[in-house]
Amino acid sequence: MFIDQLFNGLSHGSILLLIAIGLAITFGLMGVINMAHGELMMVGAYTTYVTQQWFANDMPHSAGLYFVVAIPLSFLIAALLGWGLEKSLIRHLYRRPLDSLLATWGISLILQQTARLIFGAPNVAVVPPSWLDGGIRLFGAVFPYKRLFILCLVLAIVFFLYLYLMKTRAGRRIQAVTMNRSMAACLGIATQKVDAYSFAIGSGLAGVAGCALTLLGPIGPTIGTYYIVDAFMVVILGGVGKLAGTLLGAFGIGLISTFVEYSTSATMAKVIVFVLIIAFLQWKPSGLLNVRTRSLD
Repeated sequence: MFIDQLFNGLSHGSILLLIAIGLAITFGLMGVINMAHGELMMVGAYTTYVTQQWFANDMPHSAGLYFVVAIPLSFLIAALLGWGLEKSLIRHLYRRPLDSLLATWGISLILQQTARLIFGAPNVAVVPPSWLDGGIRLFGAVFPYKRLFILCLVLAIVFFLYLYLMKTRAGRRIQAVTMNRSMAACLGIATQKVDAYSFAIGSGLAGVAGCALTLLGPIGPTIGTYYIVDAFMVVILGGVGKLAGTLLGAFGIGLISTFVEYSTSATMAKVIVFVLIIAFLQWKPSGLLNVRTRSLD
């Protein structure tokens, strides 16, 4: 029983991390309250649905491979959409948090309505590939392949994102702008360019999250609204701008909520987790980890 709950907690935490890791980049770097993050997840989910239909109609003998193609395709389409939004609108709203909140909320409504016009209001089902059916039995517990796949996908994304931020020139520029934007600009870093591709990366990761969520149930135009609060909760608890804090926050919330839900109910577990997070942030407002900076302000 303990093994079951532990796996459920890790599985829940991996889903929270997947939906929050893209927001951690955009919110941590630019301070933009992106209320359209959930709708970028929706774009990834519908991209997966369209890819499934494409394979089913044109390549039925390879239909089981559609999900392998859908993951990078979801990243690419969501990243291009995020890049376009940053270039056309969001870059004009830096240091204006209320305006950026209102603008991105408006974008989220536009994207939802666009999805309704194209795909209809009812939810649509994405059939998981057959190689993800079933599960593995260990220690008297059954671990579904779908949940294991999402967990492995999240760990792979965290690993490659760490390599990108630590080992590449572009990643180090992102870190420099996060720590001290004005000093990075004085040293010749094109901060607007960094903002653009950082927002594109965060948006692309939101698309991958939407792709993975199709394994858990049907998707619809409002799928993003179910997860946007949880995404912000994880980022703020972990510490704005710290991916390691986002990882700790996601798995911490996942484990605590799962064990509390086992002894109470889903609604009560949600309430208790919110109360614990509020109490923790009262004690440590910067979150679990905070960004070290040389900025004087």
